[in-house]
Amino acid sequence: MMMTPGVRKFALTTHVASSVGWLGAVAAFLCLAIAGVGSGDAQLVRAAYLAMHLTTWFVIVPFSVVSFSTGIVEGLGTPWGLLRNYWVVTKLVLTVIATLLLLLHTQPIDRVAAVAAATALSPVDLRDVRLQLVGDAAAAFFVLMATTTLSVYKPWGMTSYGIRRQSEEMAGRRPALDLRRGVSGRFVVTGIVVFVLMVLVLHLFGGGLHHH
Repeated sequence: MMMTPGVRKFALTTHVASSVGWLGAVAAFLCLAIAGVGSGDAQLVRAAYLAMHLTTWFVIVPFSVVSFSTGIVEGLGTPWGLLRNYWVVTKLVLTVIATLLLLLHTQPIDRVAAVAAATALSPVDLRDVRLQLVGDAAAAFFVLMATTTLSVYKPWGMTSYGIRRQSEEMAGRRPALDLRRGVSGRFVVTGIVVFVLMVLVLHLFGGGLHHH
């Protein structure tokens, strides 16, 4: 069901605001994670990890949920759809992955913050977990930048499903250009999914589980 113009603008505003807020919060988290690993000031390190804990639960998690939810609403309530265009499908996949990884990595964040609250962290305390947080934040920032870029450039054309639906709506007029462009989009989406699955497998079974 298509949304009215007023509802659509409200949903779009909410989606953009929450997405930008999510990206900014992750950038701040990355800065704090780097400070927590690289600083020799014990008080600064403690403050960084306590701030990371608060930022995660009260900023990043809420923004990620709102961004994902409003993205679904936008897809279902506008002509873009959820499965009609490769850039939308790719963005949806990346957002789901980013949200799942975020929820997966709240445990090590809580762990480091709890230790920091109880005692001063030396440079070697929980070193692997703290480095992992830097890597995770950098990866999340990259993914969110990718989704932002997709929203602006809208590349790759329509999916086969989108072309079929558009053909039905236009009484058999099939846009051949979008079909050709869509082929490259299919490879891009497949490549992203395969790459992310490889990263997840390596992370979970190559040592990541030891930190959860």
